[in-house]
Amino acid sequence: MRALNTLRIVALTTAAAILAGCGGLPEKSDETATWHTDKLYSEAKDALDNGDWGKCAKYYETLEGRDPFGRFAQQAQLNVAYCDYRDNDTDAANQAVDRFIKLHPDHPNVDYAYYMKGLINFNDDLGLFGRFSGQDLADRDPKALHDSYDAFKQVVDHFPQSRYAQDSAQRMRYIVNALATHEVHSAQYYYKRGAYVAAVNRAQTALQNYQGAPATEDALEVMVQSYRALGETRLADDTQRVLAATFPASYYVTGRRANAVSKPWYQIW
Repeated sequence: MRALNTLRIVALTTAAAILAGCGGLPEKSDETATWHTDKLYSEAKDALDNGDWGKCAKYYETLEGRDPFGRFAQQAQLNVAYCDYRDNDTDAANQAVDRFIKLHPDHPNVDYAYYMKGLINFNDDLGLFGRFSGQDLADRDPKALHDSYDAFKQVVDHFPQSRYAQDSAQRMRYIVNALATHEVHSAQYYYKRGAYVAAVNRAQTALQNYQGAPATEDALEVMVQSYRALGETRLADDTQRVLAATFPASYYVTGRRANAVSKPWYQIW
């Protein structure tokens, strides 16, 4: 028994020594600890210029924290958002740009901050098109698109002379059609499952909220077919007339496909 107790004591002592040794290992040093703010800014800019987005965000965050009222601080906040955006860290990028807008609502570059917020959420959906063929933006959760639209609208409405206003307006148009398409896909989903009233309701939402969007052509056709399935012949015929008047060259009207192969709306870039 005494020998067993002795072995236990030795084992516990050894374990304690190992743990103490691990606890005593030197921590990785902060390479920026001795850097002056000018050097930190220079290194951060080099990381940005070289596309090292993770290091870029880290250095600019450090710069802002070390000298929050210095001459580089506000630019550092914007650059953190940009570097996180390019590093595909959407959550961090949104947090950074929202913080800048909240702290500096009257900053000369706040138009760029709103534009950046629009891009962050626009890219959250569109960035996947380059990696996954056949994926439709309208099949995804539209929340990011709503956020993107609202940010671009801030630029267009409040900064019409901004260098980013024209591009913001163009992206808003694309977003409108994407959101309309999202509603149409939902309507088609209900139609295929025999939920014709629900299909009509979703198609009407697309028509009411996104007037003029190309996707409304499909919305009208869903309504025509749903009304026919419900036995509402008069409503079906009225909707068909609206479809023919609005989209006279539509396949749903002429029965002929267009000769040109149309690209998805997001492939303009």
